[in-house]
Formats: sequence, structure tokens, C-alpha cells
Amino acid sequence: MQQYRATGFSMLPEVVKQLIIINGLLFLAKNTLTSTGIHLDDLLGLHYFTSSNFYPHQFISHMFMHANFSHLFFNMFAVWMFGSAIENLWGSKKFLIYYMLTGLGAAALHYAYLHYQIHELSLVSSQLSLLKAERSVMVGASGALFGILMAFGMMFPNRPIYFIFVPFPIKAKYFVLLYGAYELFSGVSNNPGDNIAHFAHLGGMIFGFILIKIWGNNFYRNR
Repeated sequence: MQQYRATGFSMLPEVVKQLIIINGLLFLAKNTLTSTGIHLDDLLGLHYFTSSNFYPHQFISHMFMHANFSHLFFNMFAVWMFGSAIENLWGSKKFLIYYMLTGLGAAALHYAYLHYQIHELSLVSSQLSLLKAERSVMVGASGALFGILMAFGMMFPNRPIYFIFVPFPIKAKYFVLLYGAYELFSGVSNNPGDNIAHFAHLGGMIFGFILIKIWGNNFYRNR
């Protein structure tokens, strides 16, 4: 069996560092330009293809935009916490490819579910359907982040994860399963007040799982 061995250890490996910097700079630019009447979410957030604000580059650019500071902070903290271990294990090139592909996979599942919602609305009101298509926008690194979580759970299945408000550690493999189940339940529940793209999160996890299975024995699993 061929094994993929860690390329080295770094507290802040190169790709993770650059992702944090790019996301931070775009968040700063977003808040700076808003006062001038330029809204980067309109240009870089992912819109439905019938929207007047849709551009093909948004399938990539939406991964680097965030709604607010807490959205940015927690996503980047998680990218650093889990992504550093994966990049140290796989190397920067493979990690970046995985990050981008799971982000695209997340966008694909989000798009599929959004299309379903718009179709269902069209059966009730064409005006509501058009409004949903025009105003729907997704931003954030969460899809790729959930791909990283899947990779962490598969590469380090028995590594304990600690939470401030949980009195005992949870093994990574169980954490990923529980989080995936929560995202599925939340997505299916379709709470009107919930503006989180749960199916994008699921898409990142699903595409991450598929990629790891396709790449197969080239991965080194640390138990």
C-alpha cells in the first residue's frame, strides 16, 4: 500500500496563511468600499444564474467573501485549526486543490437546492420565484471549510476535539458525523429565519469524502 507522508510541520502553513490573508483583505475592502456605494457582495458573492448580479467568476470568488466579522473570524479560525493539520500532512499543492474543489462542490449542491426552492416557489407565485432568484446570494469559505472537516475526520479519526462548553472530548470521526447530521436536519427543516447555506456545508463534506476516496491509498491516515 502506498502511503502519503507528512511533508513537515508548521503552525501556519503557506496555503492556510495565504487564505487567511486574502479573506481578511477582501473583508477590509468590502467594508471600505461600501461607504463609496460599491458593494463587493454584488460582484463577488455567488448569485443565481438568472440574477442580474450573476457572473461566472462568483463560483470562485464567493469563497473569499464573508457577511460580517464573526463569520470571517470563526471560518478562518477553523481553517487554521483543522486546515493546518491537513496541509502539513498532504502538502500545500494537494491541500489547495482539495480546498478549491470542495468549495466548488459546496456551491454545486447549494445551487441544486436553490434551483429546487425556486421551482417550488414558481408553482405558487412566479413573482416570488423571480424575487428569490434575484436576491439569493451566498458568501463564505464554509463549503471548503466543511470539506476540511471531513478530511480531518478521515485522516485523524480518533483525535479528540475539545469544546469550551462540552466537559469531555469528542473523537474527530464522531464530531464530523454529528455535524453532518445537524447540517442535513437544518437544511431539510428549511427554517424561514435561517440564512445559513446548510446544503453548501453538506456539499463540501460530500465532495471531500468523494475526493479522498478517489485519491485512495495516496493518503496517509494517522490513528
